[in-house]
Amino acid sequence: MLKMHTHTSVWMRAAWALALGLLISAPAQAAMAIENWLDPSGARVFLVSSHAIPMVDVQIDFDGGGRRDPSAQAGLASTAAQLMSSGVAAWQGQPARDENALEEAWLDTGALFSAEASSDRFTLKWRSLSEPTWLQPAVALAAQQIAAPVFSAQVWRRDRERQIAAWQEAQNRPTTHAARAFDRAVYGSHPYGQEATPQSWRSIDVAAVRAHYRRTVQACRAIITVVGAVDRAGAQAIVGPMVRAMGQAACTPLPAVPEVAALSAAEVRQVPFNSAQAQVLLGQPGITRRDPDFFALFVGNHILGGGGFVSRLTNEVREKRGLSYSVYSYFAPGLHAGAFQIGLSTRPDQAEQALGVARQVLKDFVEQGPTEAELQAAKDFLIKGFALRIDSNRKLLDNVANIAWHGLPLDHLDTWTQRVQALSTEDIRRALQRVIQPDRMVTVVVGGR
Repeated sequence: MLKMHTHTSVWMRAAWALALGLLISAPAQAAMAIENWLDPSGARVFLVSSHAIPMVDVQIDFDGGGRRDPSAQAGLASTAAQLMSSGVAAWQGQPARDENALEEAWLDTGALFSAEASSDRFTLKWRSLSEPTWLQPAVALAAQQIAAPVFSAQVWRRDRERQIAAWQEAQNRPTTHAARAFDRAVYGSHPYGQEATPQSWRSIDVAAVRAHYRRTVQACRAIITVVGAVDRAGAQAIVGPMVRAMGQAACTPLPAVPEVAALSAAEVRQVPFNSAQAQVLLGQPGITRRDPDFFALFVGNHILGGGGFVSRLTNEVREKRGLSYSVYSYFAPGLHAGAFQIGLSTRPDQAEQALGVARQVLKDFVEQGPTEAELQAAKDFLIKGFALRIDSNRKLLDNVANIAWHGLPLDHLDTWTQRVQALSTEDIRRALQRVIQPDRMVTVVVGGR
């Protein structure tokens, strides 16, 4: 993700400092109204008016992440996001700007702009003070950047060589080989398992980047989330220039992306590597974000290995046996079934033992579920910490954007603590047994015997 940061004047620094101070001191509210409407362009808009601080955060999401990259051009979406900062053409009376002039223009507006691509989404974000003197120039510049990115070939040639050098350096790390082997085994031919490489980057030219961008960034495909010190009229004044900048081309349905296939059998991949620590990964395809058991699996994973030093895996692998400094587990849900993974690093001579303990902990947890004491401790921690999930505009933006993207209920944040509190040990055990298959896991060991 590329970000353009700004501190333009003594007054501007003071304004940002005031906003930050209000941001930290403003109490988070669990109940909030999420307004939403369909713009005439076809864009879906979601708004949370939050006047605690004089700022506005905007996020625009499109179905154009890595899952839509051609296999021979893995990394195309990320390249488009990266090159958003390489310059803009003249547009609606605003001058053309190369990458340095564009950064200076953002400095002058006192705002932040970024573009990024995940597996599922192509995302544009920007943040500005809400006072019209600063907001209006930021809206105009964001619209220009959306409408007229140049995707400089010169900048791409420079950045591509840097990326290739970084990729080559990463081959000296066992974690790189572990992640690659794990993704290939878990995802198979699904786009979630694609890896950008020097070969795929060299196959990407700016013509392909421009085509991807124009195909992706269309108003009728946009999900726009606005959080900050604006009402609906103010939000629409922001949304209008954004959707006009995207153009009004008719959207044709995007081709379907296949689902991640379930594993039919266990698979072990041992990768020789001369390193002081062996990297051990264990897992399988997990769940989508809209899985009905999301909350049960979220809390269950906290108990298993997502809760840090209080998790079962840490207790058994680290505390009782001293086999690893850290061990974790997580789900990575998306539009498709993201991976469930257990990971640890250990001395090569004890990798087999550490893996055996982790497998047994998982097997027991799936069969028996958590204890009442474990569940209550997890509920107490998660519910008491809920306010920290929405205690800033940026965190609130992320949460509301996820609600919009995944089609979650608009009261998702209002009912979050109640849904966690209502879980029983049987709910978690049932969900684990439905999703986790301990006997059909991918196991990757890099650097062990």
